[in-house]
Parts: sequence; C-alpha cells; structure tokens
Amino acid sequence: MIESMVETAKDTAGGGCATQSLFEAVRCYYCGGNAATHFITAEDDLTGRPGRFTFMRCLNCGLVYQSPRLTIEHIKSYYDDEYLAHRRRSDWGLFSPLLNAAMDSLDREKLRIIRRYVNLTPSSEVLDVGCGAGTFLQQIHTQHGSTVTGVDFMDLAQLPAYRHVEFRRGLFYEQEFRREQFDLITMWHYLEHDYDPVRSLVHAHDTLKRDGRLIIEVPRLDSATFRLFRDRWPGLQAPQHTVLYDRAMLTKMVKHAGYEVLDYLPYGAFPPYFYLFCGMAFKLLKGRGLNMRKAIYPYFAGQLLLLPVMPFIKRRNLAMQTILCRKAS
Repeated sequence: MIESMVETAKDTAGGGCATQSLFEAVRCYYCGGNAATHFITAEDDLTGRPGRFTFMRCLNCGLVYQSPRLTIEHIKSYYDDEYLAHRRRSDWGLFSPLLNAAMDSLDREKLRIIRRYVNLTPSSEVLDVGCGAGTFLQQIHTQHGSTVTGVDFMDLAQLPAYRHVEFRRGLFYEQEFRREQFDLITMWHYLEHDYDPVRSLVHAHDTLKRDGRLIIEVPRLDSATFRLFRDRWPGLQAPQHTVLYDRAMLTKMVKHAGYEVLDYLPYGAFPPYFYLFCGMAFKLLKGRGLNMRKAIYPYFAGQLLLLPVMPFIKRRNLAMQTILCRKAS
C-alpha cells in the first residue's frame, strides 16, 4: 500500500524528479496504528505546484492524516516567503492597506476570543505556537503589556512585529521553556501542520501554568465547506496540512494529552468567507494554483456583496473550530 501511495505523490516538492526519499510513511498520530484506508486525495490548490497527496483514515480511531507525507526537510520549501502567514504587510502594493485591515481584524477576533476566558495583565506570559508574522503577539504586548513569546518553523525574526516579541525558530516540541511558565498558550492554525501533534500538546501541557489556558483553532473536517468542496476544500492545504480534525477527534486529542475541555466553539477567529471564496476558486482552477495578487480584486468584491449576511455566517459551522482547555485535575 505504501508503494502505491508514494507513486500517487510523485512529482511534488518543487516539481523536480521526486523519489521515495522525499516521503515517509506515517502511523496514526493518535493511536499509533498503521491500519488505514484511503480518505481523500488533494493537490496544492493554493500555489499550483505539481503533486497529489493522500489522506488516510485510521481504521482504529478514525483520525484523518496525510500519509505518506513529505519529510520535515522537504516540506520547508512550502513555507517560503510567498506563504501567506509569513508575508510582510507591505507585500501587496496598492492593496496593502486592505490586507493590513483584514489582518488587524483577524488579530482583534483572536483577542476577543481570548478575553472571554483569560484576563491578560502586564504580569502574564503568553506563548503563540506557529506565530507567523507576529502581529497577534505584538497586539497583546501593546494592549496588555504582557510578556510574549512566539515559535515558528521558519526564521521570521526580521519581521517588524517581533521588536517586542521573543522569537524561537524550530519545532515547538524541541523548544526548552520553564515548567509551568505560561498563563496562556495559543495555537491558531498550527496543530493541523504539526508532524507530532500529541507530542506538541504534551509539551504545551508541561509549560502551561496549573491555572493556565490553551486555545486551539483548526479547520473543521465535519463542516459545511468540506461537504461542499471535498477534494478542493481549502482546509486540506496539501501538503502543509498533515492532520484533519473533526470535532470528535480534536476533543479526543486534547483529552489524550491531559487536558480538560472548558469550551468548544463551532467557529474561529479566521473568517469563513476565505474558505468559501478559495473553495470556489479551487473548483474552477482545478489545481492550477491561485494567483493571490489577481485574486484580491474578486475577493474583496465578493466580500462587499456578502457584507449584509456576514454577521449571520460568522459563527456557523462553515469551516473552523476553536477549543479552550486547561490541565485536567
């Protein structure tokens, strides 16, 4: 079975002459089982790089994960300067003000969710795993004076938002922190990228204070947009997304790592409109890639047209999910 899956994934990772050494077979991240059945095959719809990537469903626990996956070394090229979460806010020319406003809105939504559960103060210590461009942590430091730390796979320390942020480059579970250091740990669209999500959750557990909080947002597999777009669902984002979580599996995963679930939201800070727009675009383009500079025009035009209904769709089960946890007693 592994040989056939690697054959399916050939010609990816930069369009070169790919070999099996680019890929590695994966056991289920949750239960460790290796009995799985084909779930869905995806392409890199965002950039249009060649390759087809296979997601499997574990026959034991039901987790959906990518296997084979690109090795940790070969996935790095998919997080280059063109990766949306890593781009400078000045990279969009005339549309930079609109993009900046959209990113500011996203950061405000994250803070709104946090403030429902956590009282941040200048004495608080906050860790954001998969921190991207760092603007969210910058906002926390500016508004609350909290000590902020970010971890990301790529070296982003040169970005302007990191002036007051302690930045760590590398795999999260390899970073050394004090035991029970953080009042709040956030993972905004990180856990679906992780190469060892249970290990990351356990590491977060060790570094979270006894009364601290963990907030996770990921795409929701059992959502309306997945049912609508299937193999063109933006939440697949192959090959960067290694795991796909429905509500049941996300809940099981955090409990397995030693957490108690305090609240579950069938939405997130990330706007569901993005998945609606990209899903329709991916259906039309069929793997040819989405030119984001050109797509900005129809993206904002569609957003204006849907503006009257945005408040009604914002908190529906369209694309995202957020879970709030603390250490289990």
